[in-house]
Amino acid sequence: MKNKNDNFIFLVINPLAGGTDKKNEKYIIKEYIENKGYNFVYYETTGNKEEPSDETEIKKLYTKYKPKKVVIGGGDGTIKFVFETLFKEDIIFGILPMGSANGLAKDLDLPNDLETCLEIALQDNFKEVDSISINKMKSFHLSDLGLNAELIKNYHDSKIHGKLGYFLQMFPTILENKDPFNATISTPDTQIETQAKVILIANSSKYGTGVVVNPLGKVDDDVFEIVIFRSLELSLILKILFGNLPLEDDAIEIIRTKKALIQTDYPISFQIDGEFCGEVKQLDIEMEKQKIKIATPKLNSTPRK
Repeated sequence: MKNKNDNFIFLVINPLAGGTDKKNEKYIIKEYIENKGYNFVYYETTGNKEEPSDETEIKKLYTKYKPKKVVIGGGDGTIKFVFETLFKEDIIFGILPMGSANGLAKDLDLPNDLETCLEIALQDNFKEVDSISINKMKSFHLSDLGLNAELIKNYHDSKIHGKLGYFLQMFPTILENKDPFNATISTPDTQIETQAKVILIANSSKYGTGVVVNPLGKVDDDVFEIVIFRSLELSLILKILFGNLPLEDDAIEIIRTKKALIQTDYPISFQIDGEFCGEVKQLDIEMEKQKIKIATPKLNSTPRK
């Protein structure tokens, strides 16, 4: 017997995801769900951290309606925020990739077509995705120390957002070319001291651009990877951008683990799932016991591109 809330959808949409107004997408989403006969409550994020904050309002609506499915429209940052806000609840999350970076959606093989993603979000097939605790903050996709976090900081500080904003910040960030930092990485099995340009804490394989930076990454394998890029010469950057991550290169090392401590010799820029988190000298990292249920395509179906 179905619960009355099994047919109830909670929509959380970032109306400015990707740096563009989502008026047309909002219309498509609402019309699609209404035509399928679902009841729903709709919430647009504001970015407000003061009360009443987005976190407070989302929790309030969830408590009132107790939906079994929460459908999120936005990029990796919006998705992470809603996951973290409702982390302890028994929910199947649906993802509508609408941001500047949609790396988690790419790792879950979600298509670019909005209606197909809605179809996937509303069906019952799901994958249980790992979550990682980093300094008591949650990561579900890719986090890192170093150059990429600098890029994200510069992107958030700029006036131009969306994919163009990332592109415009990429070259000045690379050209700044700060010296590598020193890091000590400790796991239950090993300890290494190294220099690095980027240290990646990866639950998956791809950045939002689709570039593979962790070929060992799987979102549901109960471990995470620490990917060390000791240098980022132009030749190596081009190989990565063109999908040829050279694992035999001494400039790259991958460590698989469930727990780690990373310490640096001075504060380094740090980001979690596309959100800049300031500068840190230490990261305490471990796998969470709880996973996140995310609606994914059925294995015997081929989503429209």
